[in-house]
Amino acid sequence: MKFITKRIHAYLDYPVAVALIILPFVLGLGNSNALALQLSVAIGIAALILTILTDHHLGVFKILSYKFHLVVDFLVAVVFILAPFIFSFEGIDAYYYWINGAAVLIVVSLHKPEPEFIV
Repeated sequence: MKFITKRIHAYLDYPVAVALIILPFVLGLGNSNALALQLSVAIGIAALILTILTDHHLGVFKILSYKFHLVVDFLVAVVFILAPFIFSFEGIDAYYYWINGAAVLIVVSLHKPEPEFIV
């Protein structure tokens, strides 16, 4: 049952990007490794730029295809899931990345493809 449309996804992108920038400070990430804070902020900024450049109704410049956006989201999810293992994140640092990675994977996997029109 895939129900997350391109429109719904677009509405999720901006608040998620902002949350990735702000939440590490609110949660006090970086106790196990300073990179836990820095990585989320960097990915949040990159996600904001990606959203601004994506060809959907909330994109500002519409340069990048939505399919490319989904591929990047999937890769970010993989990075989030692997980061605690690679960088030895522990405790809340690790849980933050695993939860975010799982959430992004769920959103990408529940993406409802748009109907293709035959001309």
